[in-house]
Amino acid sequence: MIGMSVFDADAFSAVSLTKAVDYMSYVPSLLGSIPNLFERVPVRTEEVWIERRAYGPALIQTSPRGAPPSQVGGGGDKRDARAYKTVRLADASRVTANELQNIRRFGSEIDLKDLMEEVGRRQFKLTANFDLTEENLRLGCVQGVVYDADGSTVLANWISEFANNAPGGRTLTQPSVVPFNFSAGTLGSVRQNSNNVVRTLRRNLGGLDKPGVKIVAICGDSFYDQLVTHPEVRATYLNWTAAADLREGVGEVWQPFPFAGIEWINYRSTDDAATGTPTLGVPTANCAFFPRGAGIFQWATAPAEKFEFLNTPGQSRYSWIVRDPLRDAWADIEMYAYPLPVCVLPQALATGHAGNS
Repeated sequence: MIGMSVFDADAFSAVSLTKAVDYMSYVPSLLGSIPNLFERVPVRTEEVWIERRAYGPALIQTSPRGAPPSQVGGGGDKRDARAYKTVRLADASRVTANELQNIRRFGSEIDLKDLMEEVGRRQFKLTANFDLTEENLRLGCVQGVVYDADGSTVLANWISEFANNAPGGRTLTQPSVVPFNFSAGTLGSVRQNSNNVVRTLRRNLGGLDKPGVKIVAICGDSFYDQLVTHPEVRATYLNWTAAADLREGVGEVWQPFPFAGIEWINYRSTDDAATGTPTLGVPTANCAFFPRGAGIFQWATAPAEKFEFLNTPGQSRYSWIVRDPLRDAWADIEMYAYPLPVCVLPQALATGHAGNS
């Protein structure tokens, strides 16, 4: 007869459940699916140390043969290092003894299978919550400020940390908001604004700007619609053989759209976007610019707060079961994550707004 003691089986150990989480289906998330955007960095401690080094190449003055070469001063590269704590995400779902009553069948292994399916179903729901939460962290990171679920508590402000505080006395400020005055309908204005964004972000990337780096813009609905219907953008595609793309693929909602060296994407907000204040999304008249493939975003993961994971490289997520120690009446399926989304170069981020100011 199946009882709460079944949770002592190896199938429900912390290691087994954590492995199961890694193989479960995930709710689709745009920023989590973009290749070469976030580099996963497992760490063995609660804190993540970030070291920055300032170096810029300089022109070399000619000198006569036989003369000693000029020396690079300053004792080498100027650098600094800082520690930042990972955050803790935790969620749980409770299974009660009363719920197990209906699947008890004496002498049958089906009971265990049914219970494993129920645990998997609970994990699936928890996973969906974690997917949404981590996408929220990524969305904040690519804009320079990471917010908690309440939308107001700041977990990490990489703009204030790095934008005006580069080592070696260097000062690189984050680009100001770029206005896109779509309503004017002026030919050339959209490309000019786009070129300015690309130049600024690539210059601020410095040596990190290399072949393969792409500038991405995730757009709110209104911004994206005004962009793809602008006369200048339409003219770009109408004047060559890819004009059919205007009818098939290019400019469609929630699809990538290349123009002026930028990969524009209409960011799909949560389904409550119709209310005007979606749980997760980009403001409808805004867009956020950032590079992918430059290595400026990291996703650090710390180990779980459990002895068996002590001092081990952090995994993406952890899951285990906690039983009622007094009455043996319930068991909690718990899930944890200890991430820190990092942007080491917020100067390479920018914001666009559909308007003239």
